[in-house]
Amino acid sequence: MNHTTKGTVVVIGSGPIRIGQGIEFDYCTVHCVWALQEAGYRAVVVNNNPETVSTDFDTSDSLYFEPLTLEDVLNVLDRENADGVIVQFGGQTAINLALPLDRAGVRIFGTTAQSIEIAEDRDKFERILRELGIPKPPGRAVVSVEQALRVADEIGYPVLVRPSFVLGGRAMEIVYSEAELRDYMRYAVDVSPKAPILVDKYIVGKEAEVDVIADGEDCLVPGIMEHIERAGVHSGDSMAVYPPQTLSENVQQQIVDTAIKLARALEVRGIMNIQFVVENETAYVLEANPRASRTVPYLSKITNIPMVQLATRTAMGETLRELGYGSGLVEPTPLIAVKAPVFSFLKLTQVDPTLGPEMKSTGEVMGVDTDYSRALYKAMIASGIHCPPQGNLLVTIADPDKREALPIVEEFISLGFRVYATRGTANFLQEHGLEATPVYKISEGGSPNLLELIRGKRVDLLINTLTRDRQIEREGAIIRRASVEQGIPCLTSLDTARALLKALEALRRGDEFFVRTVDEYAYGMELTPA
Repeated sequence: MNHTTKGTVVVIGSGPIRIGQGIEFDYCTVHCVWALQEAGYRAVVVNNNPETVSTDFDTSDSLYFEPLTLEDVLNVLDRENADGVIVQFGGQTAINLALPLDRAGVRIFGTTAQSIEIAEDRDKFERILRELGIPKPPGRAVVSVEQALRVADEIGYPVLVRPSFVLGGRAMEIVYSEAELRDYMRYAVDVSPKAPILVDKYIVGKEAEVDVIADGEDCLVPGIMEHIERAGVHSGDSMAVYPPQTLSENVQQQIVDTAIKLARALEVRGIMNIQFVVENETAYVLEANPRASRTVPYLSKITNIPMVQLATRTAMGETLRELGYGSGLVEPTPLIAVKAPVFSFLKLTQVDPTLGPEMKSTGEVMGVDTDYSRALYKAMIASGIHCPPQGNLLVTIADPDKREALPIVEEFISLGFRVYATRGTANFLQEHGLEATPVYKISEGGSPNLLELIRGKRVDLLINTLTRDRQIEREGAIIRRASVEQGIPCLTSLDTARALLKALEALRRGDEFFVRTVDEYAYGMELTPA
């Protein structure tokens, strides 16, 4: 397949698939190879995962099934007499090799290793944000327990803590007290002994993210994705919708302006992902990843913009204008797409089926329609949340969440659901005029208890929000596990429950559902119900 005269480029994959990094980067690697070949380059892949398309024998011009270590990659580069590497499409594994390869004299195509380091290094990145006047949640990087306690005291609890240079939000937690922070720091140092620990103020807001493609000057933003679950749920585990459904025009403009400013300041050539949290009409930057994100396949399909191909060509020196694209936010399509995570809790028997800062999902699906509630319903059904339009609902709500849960439970009742609840939750609902049948906790010894209802399949949906009480949480983990084993949807976020209600709206209206390709929707072909 030696079809080129332009030179040889090595594309670094993401290595073995694991939670936080998987098939989406294989998609990016393959599309990068195709773009390089189309542009006249010889494309070589280094990746060591037999489950991926990028390691099929006929995908690249040469394949090296080697560990993604500096020594092995350097050996491949030397053997191939390669002109350089692309590290933007192999997730965190590939990005972590950028600086060592650069120090070894290897050419990094696209965004430079120095710019990658600025985006990855907390202190350097914050300096750029301050210079550009871009807001971010207060916080700092620390290297000791004492520093962490000092920062947390300054900015106030709760704080979001996580190691830097890790994937999938590993060891990320929301911490509410000094004792919890001390325990966390002892654990985090074991997970990431050489990297600083990031301590940030936890903002309870709406999350959003963008992928920006840049050539050093022009910056293309294919679309903004709004997360359905609030900040604190890892982006890989949260549902997301394109285009945004609740973000104001002002906030959307802030997000686009910030993305363009950052891409230019970091001299991005290729692709970068930026995550935001929105509070009181201000979009704060949470982090910027100087690489492709897990949202790229999803956004590419729904916007019809070949994101990886554009990022590859700009990384190799072409401009967006030469490729037929301009700068700024692309006009949204008439379609609404909802991304929903897919979990493997039935197989991962030791994993608690809860949503939090550490990623647990093993895949994702997309629901597409011209109506938000129908798109939500399709995404939820595809991700395994099979909830009838009416039935039996079991709720056990932590005290801080009870008031917020009230209108949600009320709406389920209006749909025709019968509510079972633990005694405290049932009393609260009854005090506010809602009918709820009390059931016993497991530890209370009475019957019927939570576990009996779930194992007897007498409920169709469980809503269980998390508490800081360890005894209650031990029981919570048991009933969540039981719901997974019985195939009963278990929601631990009120935002997800609200989204399910929105999805059930389409059923209540009696909408017809179509299962068709994106092209059929986009080009207005005549559709018949599936």
